[in-house]
Amino acid sequence: MQDRTSRIALTMTTVTPLPAFSDNYLWLIRSGGLAAVVDPGDGQVVLDALRREGLQLAAVLVTHHHPDHVGGVELLRSQFEGVAVYGPRAEAGKIAGLGTLLDDGDTLHLPELGLRFQILAVPGHTLGHIAYHEPAAGLLFCGDTLFAAGCGRLFEGTPAQMFGSLQRLAGLPADTAVYCAHEYTLSNLDFARAVEPDNQPLAAEMQRVRELRAAGQPSVPSSVARERQFNPFLRCAVPNVGAAAERHTGRKLSSPVEVFAELRKWKDGYRPKL
Repeated sequence: MQDRTSRIALTMTTVTPLPAFSDNYLWLIRSGGLAAVVDPGDGQVVLDALRREGLQLAAVLVTHHHPDHVGGVELLRSQFEGVAVYGPRAEAGKIAGLGTLLDDGDTLHLPELGLRFQILAVPGHTLGHIAYHEPAAGLLFCGDTLFAAGCGRLFEGTPAQMFGSLQRLAGLPADTAVYCAHEYTLSNLDFARAVEPDNQPLAAEMQRVRELRAAGQPSVPSSVARERQFNPFLRCAVPNVGAAAERHTGRKLSSPVEVFAELRKWKDGYRPKL
């Protein structure tokens, strides 16, 4: 699968990032004159894009309850009567406006866009977080679970939960495009370099992302294949990564889950050296 930057052609479907706030991406999926949006934290940004492109909103997809992901749902519902709003059943009480509640293993068919998503429970960042995987098109909308070269903070879940969620996503086909919700890539890569300073794919990725950002282009989507090469949170069983975590914490770590937990704590206090 070719690298994707700003707009991705997938037969008759395209995916476009809508920047919002300081570093969010809201993802607009369109086919013909219809569109869906993933994690509309800012409803006005979505409305502006729909009007600019002459699109009708057919569906809203939500990954988790944080305000920067759901803050625009009510505005969109007020402007598009009857629009379908999908989100995690486990967080229904925290998200106003959800219509169809989704659980792990569900299939979400959006025939108007030619897409059929598999719903994956990926707890850790929040307890009810879900991801939307479209196997045929090779798409993954993963919210704040997996980032390019990083992962989300553990606000609600345990290290074991987040580790399991990341391993699940890392097991998807290598050419799956990873559409995460924030532009954190350079700082994530800087941390990854602290963990694995001799990782050559990581060095090449940092140069690629520097060039993209200097040109004002988003660094995402990434791909599962790229993340397996240099994302430290997917590489907790790699000896070099485990050794780095042990050096940082000053003790022996007995499992990849322990390595993950220490990496996440290390990252929480890390100051990028860009």
